[in-house]
Amino acid sequence: MTATATTDDLEFYRRELTGYCYRMLGSAFEADDAVQETMLRAWKGADGFEGRASLRSWLYRIATNVCLDAMRGEKRRALPMDLGPASPPVESYMRPAPAEDLWVTPIPDARVVPEQGDPAEIAAVRDSVRLAFVTALQHLPPRQRAALILCEVLRLPAAEAAGVLDSSVASVNSALQRARASLAELPEHQRPAEVEPENAELLSKYVDAFQRYDMKALLALLREDALQTMPPFEMWIQGADAITTWMVQPGPSQCAGSILVPVRANGVVGWGQYKPDPEHGGYAPWALQVHEVVGGQISRMTYFLDTERLFPLFGLRDRVFDDR
Repeated sequence: MTATATTDDLEFYRRELTGYCYRMLGSAFEADDAVQETMLRAWKGADGFEGRASLRSWLYRIATNVCLDAMRGEKRRALPMDLGPASPPVESYMRPAPAEDLWVTPIPDARVVPEQGDPAEIAAVRDSVRLAFVTALQHLPPRQRAALILCEVLRLPAAEAAGVLDSSVASVNSALQRARASLAELPEHQRPAEVEPENAELLSKYVDAFQRYDMKALLALLREDALQTMPPFEMWIQGADAITTWMVQPGPSQCAGSILVPVRANGVVGWGQYKPDPEHGGYAPWALQVHEVVGGQISRMTYFLDTERLFPLFGLRDRVFDDR
């Protein structure tokens, strides 16, 4: 290892640093900002890098400090089920939260998942950016969060993690133990479930049922205890029957006739949802859908409505025309 880190050396780690900062901060946009700041600090300090630690550990130490700085005095990000009880399936509960920066946001796989490599390692990265897991991490104090990600996601030895955190091995092990206990104590609906391989048949049935807006078909694809959220609205709905009842309320039923465009988000197949736009023609952006599957059925349905920021992030167009 040379004593000086080059631009190419630093850029090699951008994708995994983005994944780390995303897990820490819960926002794709804040993660990008944090990585940019990490690269800037690393570039400014490159001449002083003496190679006593690995370049990777040195960058993670900088990124950790950037993230900890960003989290000082800030409220944690969340999804609606973290903030209060479930809502009844009525349209009147669709009220936006007061703060736009409250929510965990999705992230494109292309920003955090390697394009090639060991399939098992790629699968592990996908698992570690699932919405449910990233949201659960936000319940942890910042240093516990960092210790858990460094040791259990990135698989750093405790001694190396201690170097990243400028701490002792004993402190890291203690933080890790407390983090595990805190996650285990979360209510069941806030805990990430066991990840399942993608089920192409299930996803195809979902697209067909949603685009036809067939509630009977959709009901068969949902777990009985499924959850639905729609940031920035505070409401969340629990139960397959309640979800499909809500979907045919006067406001939500306007989604009938939508088309779905596939994307990869948070380690799974997601969709850009476009609603018919009779006034201007074609279909206009409505939501970015990111769902999760447990037990062969859909367990969590998250519809992110901030299409103005999210559709460009995912490379989705601002209008489509149905060519089916």
